[in-house]
Amino acid sequence: MTLNRREVLQLAALGALGAGCAPGDDTQRAGAGRATRASTPIGPRSPAPPVPSSAASSAPSSAHPSGTAPELGHGPRSGSGVALTFHGAGDPGIARAVLHELAQARVHATVLAVGTWLEGQPAMAAAVLGGGHELGNHTQHHLPMRGLDARTAHREIVECARVLGRLTGSPGRWFRASGTQHTNRIIRAAAARAGYAECLSYDVDSLDWTDPGALAISQRVLARARPGSIVSLHLGHRGTVDALPAVLSGLATKGLRALTVSELLA
Repeated sequence: MTLNRREVLQLAALGALGAGCAPGDDTQRAGAGRATRASTPIGPRSPAPPVPSSAASSAPSSAHPSGTAPELGHGPRSGSGVALTFHGAGDPGIARAVLHELAQARVHATVLAVGTWLEGQPAMAAAVLGGGHELGNHTQHHLPMRGLDARTAHREIVECARVLGRLTGSPGRWFRASGTQHTNRIIRAAAARAGYAECLSYDVDSLDWTDPGALAISQRVLARARPGSIVSLHLGHRGTVDALPAVLSGLATKGLRALTVSELLA
């Protein structure tokens, strides 16, 4: 994405050049347009491996009649499912280690990927979908969306959708706003205009992006998770990898099943 001078000054005034998914998230520490490049080693680009058609994410559903995509913070409280969602960015080696832990436990999750991260690491799209996980939209540059104007918010969503479409054949079913847990009307309208039926939020924040250690991550998730919860985690933090075995076994002990978002809402 190329921003004109007025847009760059506007984003800087809003604090866009230093914010992330939440304060301290490594996907944005280096600045808006180059956040992923700073946190992810990128070599020469290579074509992405073919994505299995059976694993391809569903296309976005029709937008809400109101012209906005409602925010979804959790699923049904009457069942036993819990959705594990991962913000997709960071060191691809750590991301693959997360996917390995999920595979060992035979658990599928939902990954909301940053567009520039996928462009720099195109093989990660196939790795996520090939493992049976869902792949969705977490904007193109991971800007703090609550500070964006309507035009920029829409462009951030659409550009990531195009990357997903180019790599996988689908823009993915799910969209999650970057730099904020909760959306505003501008974000919800932009998501609907881009073709997404809902804005995916969460009700359990693992705070793994603060790197508090595996024990703190697992304790926080297990203390807050309940039927229908949507858990926020990240692919790019080593503590998340180390915490996953305890998280998954702890959820099972509580009688909760780790699912994708689509499975949770089925």
